[in-house]
Amino acid sequence: MVVSRRRLIGSLAAGSALAAVSPTDLVSTLRGAAFAASPPGDVVGKISVGYQGWFSCPGDGAPIGGWWHWSRDRFQPPAPANTTIVSWPDMREYARGYSTAYPALGNGQPAQLFSSYDQQTVDTHFRWMQEYGCDTAALQRFNPVGDEGPTRDAMTVKVRGAAERFGRKFYIMYDVTGWTSMQTQIKEDWTNRMSAHTASPAYARQNGRPVVCIWGFGFNDDGRPFAPAPCLDVVNWFRAQGCYVIGGVPTYWRQGINDSRPGFSEVYHAFHMISPWMVGRTGTLDGLDWFHTNVNVPDQADCAAHGIDYQPCVLPGDLSSGHRRHGDFYWRHFYNLTRLGAQGLYVSMFDEFNEGNQIAKTSETQATTPAGAGIRALDEDGTACSADYYLRLTADGGRMFKGQLALTAVRPTPPVLGGGPPPGGDLAAGRPTSASSQNGGFVAGNAVDADRGSYWESTNGVFPQWWQVDLGAAHQVARIVLRLPPAAVWQRRTQTLSVEASPDGARWTTLVASAGRVFDPATGNQVTLTVPATPARHVRIRFTGNTGWPAAQLSQLEVYAG
Repeated sequence: MVVSRRRLIGSLAAGSALAAVSPTDLVSTLRGAAFAASPPGDVVGKISVGYQGWFSCPGDGAPIGGWWHWSRDRFQPPAPANTTIVSWPDMREYARGYSTAYPALGNGQPAQLFSSYDQQTVDTHFRWMQEYGCDTAALQRFNPVGDEGPTRDAMTVKVRGAAERFGRKFYIMYDVTGWTSMQTQIKEDWTNRMSAHTASPAYARQNGRPVVCIWGFGFNDDGRPFAPAPCLDVVNWFRAQGCYVIGGVPTYWRQGINDSRPGFSEVYHAFHMISPWMVGRTGTLDGLDWFHTNVNVPDQADCAAHGIDYQPCVLPGDLSSGHRRHGDFYWRHFYNLTRLGAQGLYVSMFDEFNEGNQIAKTSETQATTPAGAGIRALDEDGTACSADYYLRLTADGGRMFKGQLALTAVRPTPPVLGGGPPPGGDLAAGRPTSASSQNGGFVAGNAVDADRGSYWESTNGVFPQWWQVDLGAAHQVARIVLRLPPAAVWQRRTQTLSVEASPDGARWTTLVASAGRVFDPATGNQVTLTVPATPARHVRIRFTGNTGWPAAQLSQLEVYAG
């Protein structure tokens, strides 16, 4: 049975088969060693993220066809009995969704998923990387000779374009799992396909060399049965091509125990950078501290002694197993690896909704998760978290790693933007939003971003439409202000709308009956609605008409308790 790296987690409990190590001796060794001399580049001194880019849906045009990586049987739609999904994506910023066989979301909307093959999806992900400080994406590349090869080739082109548009870097990360003829075919693939992408200004370079990662040498499982000699041949071949070669290696690579076979020391020390796998190794804060002392510190010392850069994994935690602790797990890992002095950090992973260790925007509550499917949302431990919370944590963790924030064991990043609404202020500011539809980049979040010039717009020519905001907790709602952009070009118009409130995103009460509301630039292009003081966590505006444009429009919505 071939075991993928995303499943190689079961037998590696912290401390197993590892001799006691003196942290004092290790730190002394570390300080006396000659650290690798690589200056900052596109991986040294940077935050890299693993990018799968491997989700496909029927009708998206991908050569592989079907529900690639969403379903166990890709020719049948994802459903509770046919799925690889353990976390549900927040779908509000994707221009296109694909309906599944899952039950409807808790809020009644159809359960839809994105396709990585849509260029807008890749652009959205790389825009997030730009906005939240993810410097470099490691694009996963599995056996390209198999049936996924043409789709993978096309995804490389899409990623390259997105990286160029959003000022990010990317590199090819080969995963050798199940690749029988790897030794010859990986060289052919690089020579005939992938090396051409190094001409892009977005292709990552370190020490002046194009970066390539090879993941999987030395793992102790039958999915990667390669002997040391062919592995060393491949590493040396890439070095001879002028590449900076990263090794995605087992957790216990130095000792040849647990997940690592013995006899690979020469292979590991041939890499320019070592990046040991860490997903699934622990789910507790104590476990992270144990690994810091007994694994990360001696790893760093070994790399320093051999002139190798060290890029450990940093984990957000498995959401499906309840490891995240509303950000404390992720922050502890950032803190431990920053104080270690690692040369780079590798976030595992950006979009891995199959394992629940994604940092990409994720469903916040059961209202935006398939009802009754048993999939955890970000508020699974009772703490409300915005969909972008783990991206914001990544941004702050990256700043701490780069010395732009002071080293701190306490995360400075609140689960909701701004730590919650200030007393007497706008309860909706920066809060999570959703909508029945959107027109291109005019997304729901534009209506709570404090920018009157940005706005949400629904799909044109279709009514009714709705827009809603999650206030994070129940508040007394007494006054609602709706705005359109103040510029005169936004001519007077009447939007027919009503206001609804809900304690849980499922049960709704009408606060303001449907009526025409006039938005006039001469009076600020805004409408203020006073409502009976009502406790509500969710506020929804339902639109049934607009005399100025065939769509619902909203540039700002503010909610006040008085």
